[in-house]
Amino acid sequence: MANPPPDRRAEEDRRQENDRRQPARKTASPESSSIRVGIDKIDDLINMVGELVITQSMLGQLGGDFDMSRVERLNDGLAELERNTRELQESVMRIRMLPISFAFNRFPRMVHDLSAKLDKKIELTMSGEQTELDKTVMEKIGDPLVHLVRNSIDHGIETPEARKAAGKPETGVVNLNAYHQGGNIIIEINDDGAGLNYEKILAKAIERGLVGANEELPEEKVYELLFEPGFSTADVVSDVSGRGVGMDVVKRNIMALGGGVDVKSVPGEGSTFTIRLPLTLAILDGQLVRVGDNTYIIPLVSIVESLLVDQKNVNEIAGKAEVYQLRSDYLPIIRLYDIFGVEPDRRSLDDGLLVVVEGDGKKGGLLVDELLGQQQVVIKSLETNFRRVEGLSGATILGDGTVALIVDVAGVVRLSREDGRCPNDQVVAA
Repeated sequence: MANPPPDRRAEEDRRQENDRRQPARKTASPESSSIRVGIDKIDDLINMVGELVITQSMLGQLGGDFDMSRVERLNDGLAELERNTRELQESVMRIRMLPISFAFNRFPRMVHDLSAKLDKKIELTMSGEQTELDKTVMEKIGDPLVHLVRNSIDHGIETPEARKAAGKPETGVVNLNAYHQGGNIIIEINDDGAGLNYEKILAKAIERGLVGANEELPEEKVYELLFEPGFSTADVVSDVSGRGVGMDVVKRNIMALGGGVDVKSVPGEGSTFTIRLPLTLAILDGQLVRVGDNTYIIPLVSIVESLLVDQKNVNEIAGKAEVYQLRSDYLPIIRLYDIFGVEPDRRSLDDGLLVVVEGDGKKGGLLVDELLGQQQVVIKSLETNFRRVEGLSGATILGDGTVALIVDVAGVVRLSREDGRCPNDQVVAA
């Protein structure tokens, strides 16, 4: 066979080179680019689209020769469209949901290896593995979970000899549990070990200057110190011990997902780390509020209540920080217009509106001009489309086409504390 002409041979070489590169590009793409979906979820989605097409057809016929006698049918059609849209949205969101067993599956092998390495007897139990979670949240919660489980194995569970001396079974138990609660998923990492050493943590905090020498703190405040940057009570640092150095990263990663982490411990009986996460990062139920000419959205899961300011319950601390007495609590008053630099309708607290919120275990009262209503919103990332803005977790587009910013409650409380307008816990408690 005669050799092909040079130009054709060059073209074939280029084609072969492209063929060789194509598989390489596919291999390099992350596994997260695909997702397995049950056929039942696809069937639900197809049914919802069918309902939507029928409703659209009905509304199209109404619009053909519309007159006022058809207003009632139009309202019925719009209500049906709203219901179909909501069901379609829920069906699409269910496609993104995966059982948390995908995140839990790594732990049996890890616990087995660590127990052998540390010469401990440890049994891992898991429950709620079929609890579903958004795929994006699942991917980002893996590393914090690993860290907390390793922490329970190393710091929590005692050696067989120590457990036997304490009247416990030689085999310690670490339990992973997941369940839904409201609009959140709760993940618990529980162990039946020695529990957290209150005195040791407090002594380390005093040594580092985080707490005053004669200062007394409740247990939950002392346990929160574990999440301070660089804080560790480990005597020996190894690839397992001393992992408290990264507990601040664990908390920061969980907070970045819009969640929080709490610690409870009983000396001699064990500890429980509770992670609270939103089911999805794409959609949230929000309360629309107005401050001046700007509209903000506060996640409903962060709102405790809303109230009119009663001036006799307002107190000033150190001439700058303001607190509001709500029953037995003292809430720092956070003026959103100060945080975001906007001009409000009023600066006086008289007859002002306070939205009582809780974020990262701390409460505060956000001063707003008006409550506008509640609705589900689709979250758009500010960091992806603009840049990271402290105190804001994202943005959304409202029905009238305007952009509303979504308030990061924990971030706003943190900003207010740094500004000095929000008193610290000790001052408020006093």
